[in-house]
Amino acid sequence: MPRRDRQRSGEVAVPKRKMSRSNTRSRRAQWKATAPQLMACPNCREPKLPHVACPTCGTYNRRQVITPS
Repeated sequence: MPRRDRQRSGEVAVPKRKMSRSNTRSRRAQWKATAPQLMACPNCREPKLPHVACPTCGTYNRRQVITPS
């Protein structure tokens, strides 16, 4: 039976045994968030997120796109 037919009929993978707390927590310990990568704004040299308008000076791609807050 092809895989997509099994999913439609409700035959999906089910764990045979309950996963213990320690195994669950050790698996989740590898699931970390990464720190955002910052770059210097070419206009004002303040750190900003890439591909986002600078919150300090309001420029994006060397153009003024927003009024600075």
